[in-house]
Amino acid sequence: MPGSDTQLQLVIDRLVAGDEAARSALLDHACDRLLLLTRKMFHAYRDLRRWEQTDDVFQTAMLRLHRALSDVKPESVRHFFNLGAVMIRRTLLDLAKHHLGPHGQGANHHTDGKGGAMNDRAEQPEDLEGWSAFHAQVEGLPDEEREVVGLLYYEGLTQEEAAHVLGVGLRTVKRRWQSARLLLRQRLNEESS
Repeated sequence: MPGSDTQLQLVIDRLVAGDEAARSALLDHACDRLLLLTRKMFHAYRDLRRWEQTDDVFQTAMLRLHRALSDVKPESVRHFFNLGAVMIRRTLLDLAKHHLGPHGQGANHHTDGKGGAMNDRAEQPEDLEGWSAFHAQVEGLPDEEREVVGLLYYEGLTQEEAAHVLGVGLRTVKRRWQSARLLLRQRLNEESS
């Protein structure tokens, strides 16, 4: 990973210096990681899988990242990973709202093989409301905790890799990860009460 980060930082430096070809190199670098991350996150959206496929979500996230890189020049590997995490999070939320929101094609569509009885949404932690609340709470975390959640949860990095990207010690990453999880649990419990 450190060699990969060094190479990525060189490409980011080229982009910041105005080399537009570096944008394609950044997207090439992000491609495999975004695809793996998309698969991981999309798996939790069971209801959305009826209407979308992993490649559709991946393509939309890559297009968003491409557009974002024309406006935002990441200053570091850390910033780039945060940008990628935001693009996937927004893509999944937008697709879920589109298909499963009140006016979406999946809002009242029933094809789960259980006759006419609808699923109890309260038993499904992966429903639209639950995921929307979760991602909204992630956005509301303090910066340090949000970065760690972005790297560990959305980007799929190990804690050691996240510590390297952030330039902090492993214990700091572990402390921030624990703090973020506690804050999310507390806020989500308050929201559901």
